[in-house]
Amino acid sequence: MFELKNIQPREFQLSILETCKNNNTLVVLPTGIGKTLISLLLALERLNQYPKSKILILSPTKPLCQQHIETFKKYTNINHDEILLLTGILSSSKRVGLWENAKAIVATPQTIQKDLENSRINLEEFSMLCIDEAHRSRQNFANTHVAKYYFEQSLNPRVIALTASPGGTLDKIRGIMKNLNLEAVEIRSEQDKDVKPYVQKREVGWINVELPDELKELHTKIKNIYLNKVGDLKKLGFNKPSHLIGKRDLLLIQQQLRKNLEQGDKTAYYGISLTAQLIKIDYMLELLEIQGLKTLTRFVERLKQDTSKAAKVILNDKRIQETINLADNLIKQGKEHPKFNRLKEIILGEINLNKSAKIMVFANYRDTIEDILNELKNSDIKCLKLIGQKAGLTQKEQINIVKQFEESDTNVLIGTSIMEEGLDIKGANLVVFYEAVPSEIRKIQRAGRVARLQAGKIIFLITKDTRDEAYFWSGYQKEKRMKKILYHLKDKNIRDFLENG
Repeated sequence: MFELKNIQPREFQLSILETCKNNNTLVVLPTGIGKTLISLLLALERLNQYPKSKILILSPTKPLCQQHIETFKKYTNINHDEILLLTGILSSSKRVGLWENAKAIVATPQTIQKDLENSRINLEEFSMLCIDEAHRSRQNFANTHVAKYYFEQSLNPRVIALTASPGGTLDKIRGIMKNLNLEAVEIRSEQDKDVKPYVQKREVGWINVELPDELKELHTKIKNIYLNKVGDLKKLGFNKPSHLIGKRDLLLIQQQLRKNLEQGDKTAYYGISLTAQLIKIDYMLELLEIQGLKTLTRFVERLKQDTSKAAKVILNDKRIQETINLADNLIKQGKEHPKFNRLKEIILGEINLNKSAKIMVFANYRDTIEDILNELKNSDIKCLKLIGQKAGLTQKEQINIVKQFEESDTNVLIGTSIMEEGLDIKGANLVVFYEAVPSEIRKIQRAGRVARLQAGKIIFLITKDTRDEAYFWSGYQKEKRMKKILYHLKDKNIRDFLENG
């Protein structure tokens, strides 16, 4: 008989398990309080109920897969030789020979999808499928394809889907549940009485900064160019007030113009180029508002390598040339976005209170990360950066950086979305959002990096009267709406919800 060892399940985990035993269940829990153990408990239940069966856990990255492997080895009496890690690193021929003798298989979704599509694996004997980070289960994602095969092949299917944040709209949640054939929802938040004793205290705050007059003047110049070009767009028949036309509108207009072009409207060429210019100029405004002067000027440098007509028109515009010269002069004068100094003050204050402080700083742009890194190093702050594989780091190098941050006297880890999920990073005392994010999923994932082992703080840096504020409140409202929807679904007929909304 397969049993749990070395750990005592919490009351809420056992309560959720009862739902999972009889239903394909979406389990939504805050990061770090024990989602994985619930899937492990269900795995033991299924293996004991169907002794000849196997279980399959899908997790998006090799480091997360390895965590599941270690959990099974540490907390169950399943023979270690029967706990298997499958990733694309292993050749397909080797994978076939390995999985046949395993009881618990942990794998990346893409690996299993490819093996299923090429008939190298059959899920007939699998009595449980666990989808970790289940918010990655949109229509054409690997999780979704594997789930479809699973319900076609398995003799005794049961699915448990784990996430801290499935999405902030009914459509997103409905999509995940349909894609994974889920029948029930179990949600707990930090406020639930059965979870509260296990949640470390998190102090959340935000700090407003204001653009200095020099940056405001530069912003006004770029904004005027933008509004002038929006006026040209309105000549093509788009009547929304200029000050209300944003990036979403521009993308929709561009989409419509491309359809017009396909239908033979040659005048659409001008409109497509004009909307492309507006999108790039709007991006310049965002960088200035939220990121900094150096990030803005680097974007302009990259525009010089852009061969599109829109890029050439922008760079040949004398008004744009004047704004870039102004930005360069401000940088030479030592001017920058006030977030840099404020961030440095926050970090130095934290380190003065605790020499061993562990601080994570999230920023959306690699250019900004480089600037933050240089700014902190100039103040003798021990810091590291963590970037994605596309930016040049291998997964092994990423893991080594995380280990160095956790085990050395390094105080600060600065990174992009790679730090949100995919790598286990423990022990942060403080998480700083260099900019707000409008995505509720990304906000929850980032905030979940703090207060995992001890009490901690979260600070948002927000530029006053800019889209920074809009992004912050957008993420806040989406998270609030998400929880409301999920609690509502917890006691509802899910089938009726999926079919009728």
